[in-house]
Amino acid sequence: MIQLNDIHLTLNSLAGPVNILRGISLHVPRGEAAGMIGPSGSGKSTLLSVIAGLEKPSSGEVVIDGQDVTHMNEDALALFRRGRVGIVFQSFHLIPTMTALENVAVPLELLGKDNAFELAANELDVVGLGDRMDHYPGQLSGGEQQRVALARALAPNPGLLLADEPTGNLDASTGQSIVELMFELHDKRDTTLVLITHDQGLADRCGRVVQLRDGQVFEDTASSGEAA
Repeated sequence: MIQLNDIHLTLNSLAGPVNILRGISLHVPRGEAAGMIGPSGSGKSTLLSVIAGLEKPSSGEVVIDGQDVTHMNEDALALFRRGRVGIVFQSFHLIPTMTALENVAVPLELLGKDNAFELAANELDVVGLGDRMDHYPGQLSGGEQQRVALARALAPNPGLLLADEPTGNLDASTGQSIVELMFELHDKRDTTLVLITHDQGLADRCGRVVQLRDGQVFEDTASSGEAA
């Protein structure tokens, strides 16, 4: 599902060039759950953005679901992601002027689904928010907002789900419930999951843990516990 070949990303700053990613190569098979962990500034979220096509690498090759997306422009990347890639962010990124139902229906409408709202309602039922469909994000708790975000990401049945610190803005109990739901849906739908986290225990829930340090892969452990 994911093939990253010698990915470098360098950004310019007032102090000069900053090397964010430094030669990362990573292959994630279809259906696998991979947890990415590392200290702040290690490049985790940037790497996720590269996988999602939200950030272009300075050099290297990005192949997602068998397609080289390295040199696609923003419009082509947006079309490619549609229906293929779901993203869950730490800060939810819901549209505040839309209800939960409308938020989840957006990607389905973009896919041209005639029954977008019916499908969206089903997804909200799956995440336990069948009775909150008509509420706006500001009327929902943090945990409920993240459930809406998860429903929105999974509604088009993407092959790839990217989650960037999905429990970062939630209390421990609420975060745990989101984690359980996310893994349950990953198992049921056989999605490929890439999870960014600071929590070693959460990373260990994945079948594979990739540890980043200073923009490089420091350790990559397969589910058997052997180095990949």
